[in-house]
Amino acid sequence: MSERLAVLKTYKLYVGGKFPRSESGRTYRVQDSNVARASRKDVRDAVKAARAACAGWAGATAYNRGQVLYRVAEVLEGRRAQFTALGSSESELDDAIDRWVWYAGWADKLAQVVGGANPVAGPYFNLSAPEPTGVVGIVAPASPLLGLTSVI
Repeated sequence: MSERLAVLKTYKLYVGGKFPRSESGRTYRVQDSNVARASRKDVRDAVKAARAACAGWAGATAYNRGQVLYRVAEVLEGRRAQFTALGSSESELDDAIDRWVWYAGWADKLAQVVGGANPVAGPYFNLSAPEPTGVVGIVAPASPLLGLTSVI
């Protein structure tokens, strides 16, 4: 009886709400699956899609942005078994979920803490308000779940 080779799942990129294959077609192995290796064109496409979505994200209220971040924590919690099976430790997953909840809680409070009126000499007003800065590119570190959550 011959032994069959395992057919590994190949995960695609996620760009602009779609799951395209890598432009180069290259992949690399992670645990028991393959992941698409993004080319420079793939990164350019991702940045272009992110810039197109930036106005909608910046226009959302702080409360709505917090709800989106909290939903990420809920999804992570709901898919706990899948993440631990892929190699994330329970404590790393707990820390990542806690950070998402923490960031979600601060989303609608940050303007009151960071922004506001700043005292200046003379008959002037100096006001500051935090605003979304734009698109950020992130390369995930060795412990991707907690590391990615930490740098966002």
